[in-house]
Amino acid sequence: MTTQYHRPRSRRSGQYDPFPLTFYLAGDFTLERQPKFNRGGHTMKRRQFLTLSGSSVAAVLLSRCASNNSTQARPSPTVISSQGGLLDLDLEALSINTTLSGRQFRLLGYNDRIPGPVLQAKPGDTVRVRFTNRIGQPTNLHYHGLHVPPTGNADNVFLKIPSGETLTYEFTLPENHPAGLFWYHPHYHGYVADQVFGGLAGVFIVRGELDEIPEIKAATEHVLLLKDYDPDAGRIGSRARTGMMGAHMAQMRGREGAVVTVNGEIQPTFNLPAGGLLRLRLLNASSSRFYRLSLEEHPFYLIATDGGAIPEPVELRELLLSPGERAEVLVRGDREPGQYRLLNLPYDRGGMGMMGGMMGRGPRGGMMGRGPRGSANATETLATVTYHGQTDVLPLPKTLIPVETLPEPTQTRRFLLNHGMNPGRGMVFLINGRAFDHQRIDTTVGLNTVEEWELVNTGVMDHPFHLHTNHFQITSVNGTPPPYRAWKDTVLVPFGQSVRIRIPFRDFVGKTVYHCHILDHEDLGMMGMLAIQDEVAIVK
Repeated sequence: MTTQYHRPRSRRSGQYDPFPLTFYLAGDFTLERQPKFNRGGHTMKRRQFLTLSGSSVAAVLLSRCASNNSTQARPSPTVISSQGGLLDLDLEALSINTTLSGRQFRLLGYNDRIPGPVLQAKPGDTVRVRFTNRIGQPTNLHYHGLHVPPTGNADNVFLKIPSGETLTYEFTLPENHPAGLFWYHPHYHGYVADQVFGGLAGVFIVRGELDEIPEIKAATEHVLLLKDYDPDAGRIGSRARTGMMGAHMAQMRGREGAVVTVNGEIQPTFNLPAGGLLRLRLLNASSSRFYRLSLEEHPFYLIATDGGAIPEPVELRELLLSPGERAEVLVRGDREPGQYRLLNLPYDRGGMGMMGGMMGRGPRGGMMGRGPRGSANATETLATVTYHGQTDVLPLPKTLIPVETLPEPTQTRRFLLNHGMNPGRGMVFLINGRAFDHQRIDTTVGLNTVEEWELVNTGVMDHPFHLHTNHFQITSVNGTPPPYRAWKDTVLVPFGQSVRIRIPFRDFVGKTVYHCHILDHEDLGMMGMLAIQDEVAIVK
């Protein structure tokens, strides 16, 4: 077989297309669909079978550190699936030592793994996680994108779990919960960016109706968690050693790691049979880095976004994933057999050349001004898709899952995203002119109401906006309606632009949050407190 690498067509950088037919959304747990088989008397279903890509051992070399406070990283993720309506597991956060690209890394991981185990459940299942914190600072868990209660021991981001202590999370997925790709990560305010940047992240899959569509069921499935790492990112207090000014400047920009991985691997390979379909389930689990994805000579066919399936496949040339976003695409094995690179193309998310050049020469130049359109200034190879074997030609599905039309909103609100100076804190990031205060309710909404929020970015950096508990639909970007309807929980608001989203507040009351998912920006103040109440006497 001849190895072929194909150079992508050039594309003028610097443009944000809100509803591509380049769609903006981004590793490798390989969940290949296999026949049932029996090992030691236990029958495993094909969706529970975990296959590692061939580059696992070569890509991730492991080293043991002398420190008694850390452990050696395991080279592969596991899949933990619900049984008899219960997803039951122990999860431990701790320091991990590993080697990537010949360099030693001190990171944070779940259950000795980078990234953490893949969790799988179905609508109606109960989830029980006995979580132990061993990282030396307080933490907790956020179940990003799940529609579950924001209170009690469910998706409660206000819980504080001190180091050395254990808390049992327990909640039940609604019977009508959408199938989709979700994830879990820390969310104790003030520590979120450090801990996610340090390595704490894992995939949470809800299986359901989308997975039973025949063409999708027949596809070869891979979950790709994209994440960057820095050598000392998991060392508690490492930020202080960079110096106060240097650390704060890196936070303002949003830290990016020295090495980019796909499920903890460097440039893994995925097999695609000629004539077949490849289902890529893509997650940007980085704390700040954006991924502008392209597969050489192959379009993507979008089938799902953050909140689940869309009505029908949409052909895309590129996908942009801002931090926290997910997308699911199909790739057809209809090209000449060979090797094709999954690329991360340049994308400029902005800089801090603000305030008349105080820190540079203005918003598009200077020390932290905007350079070429990219988180990185050069195209990176993330992985390789290799044609291997052959199968009967699989068609694309013609239809997927309908997405409801939401009613007109009962309330419209406006949120300004910006930054400013705060005495004693330096530069902070703001929503409607205010930095986060855990004792202040910023927005109060009524249960079973529908609201429309206008998100306006008046700053100089892109901000991905994430809402907890409830999914939403994008109704416009800069006044342009979307070409297709989709459920989201994170949406990119580029600098100088506005996005309108429509939100149905359903099922659950309690306090939760909305925030920028560049997690350094969240910890520096760009978060608001949301109270969902049965009845709202005063609209704030």
